[in-house]
Amino acid sequence: MRHPSDGTLRRLVDEPAGVADRDRAHVLACPDCLALLAVVQQDAERSAQALGAAGDTATVPADVDRGWQRLSRSVTQPGPVPERSTVRRRRPWATALRSPVAAAVGVAVLLGGAGAAAAADWLPIFRAEQVAPVEVTRADAVQLPDLSAYGTVRAVHEPDLRSVPDAEAAQQASGLEVPTVAELPRGVTGEPVYQVGDQMSLEFTFSAEKAARAAAEQGEQAPAPPAGLDGSRFRLTAGPGAAAIWSSEQGLPALAVARAVAPAVDSSGVPFDTVREYLLSLPGIPADLASQLAAFPATGTLPLPVPADHVSTSGADVDGVPATVLTSDDHSMSAAVWVEDGVVTAVAGSLSTDEVLEVARGLE
Repeated sequence: MRHPSDGTLRRLVDEPAGVADRDRAHVLACPDCLALLAVVQQDAERSAQALGAAGDTATVPADVDRGWQRLSRSVTQPGPVPERSTVRRRRPWATALRSPVAAAVGVAVLLGGAGAAAAADWLPIFRAEQVAPVEVTRADAVQLPDLSAYGTVRAVHEPDLRSVPDAEAAQQASGLEVPTVAELPRGVTGEPVYQVGDQMSLEFTFSAEKAARAAAEQGEQAPAPPAGLDGSRFRLTAGPGAAAIWSSEQGLPALAVARAVAPAVDSSGVPFDTVREYLLSLPGIPADLASQLAAFPATGTLPLPVPADHVSTSGADVDGVPATVLTSDDHSMSAAVWVEDGVVTAVAGSLSTDEVLEVARGLE
């Protein structure tokens, strides 16, 4: 079995988008490679600290002046000459994408040493490629524990939902092309209101102690966590997004067409399957809900929570892309949701299923 080189592992830390899918999949499934990846990530963090970064190296800019002074003093002191690093220098566009560490990288280049210094230590483990419904009953919603029962949840970026004047402003704010409805359904009139939201990002740090305490409060014992899970971090991102909304006389949306960058999850090194299987095994997760989620493919399928007591679901085709259709039991509301090229689109309103699908298939 061929393992990716040390340089490939370092690139997963510095520039994950530049690593081949087969190498990424191998690392996620190989305990030996994951162990080496953890060492590489620690080296990156130590490099960031040497350059004066404080706190979370993924979000806090390096203190370039202090880093320069400390490194300048160190190279003037007697001692062995450090070996020149063989780590590949990062491309300028990759550095720009990781702007919090761009200054630190610049210091390293000026010193003539390693070109890649303080890089974000996130490994992509989930990218939504399709949606599938997950039935959630009212009892499930009451029983389901908050994620904070198993660790610490921190908001990194708030979505900041707001209205904008028109479609052009929505596109500029979100970076997404706002869909145009070719023909409004019967009963939907007037001009829409446009809303946008910035990227939302949450960070979750798993705590074995908190998970054990949550289980004990229910009179049960939490299973021992897999190696490396305690203290591991996960970052969920979604958006930005934009929506066009037509109102009705009843105050409810007569029609809403929304588009957003699909959710994704990054990990500090633990594979998606590992954390999913463990969280679903914890006491407090409704058995039926856990069974549904466990049956999902390991990657690419985004769970779409559906209130089973009030909504039915079915599948449909929207211009060759599989979509999930939701219909309220009284047939007063319908929606269609699908993912294409990393973007999730939804059409919903006080419409029939046929009307929603007609709008979805006619978007321009």
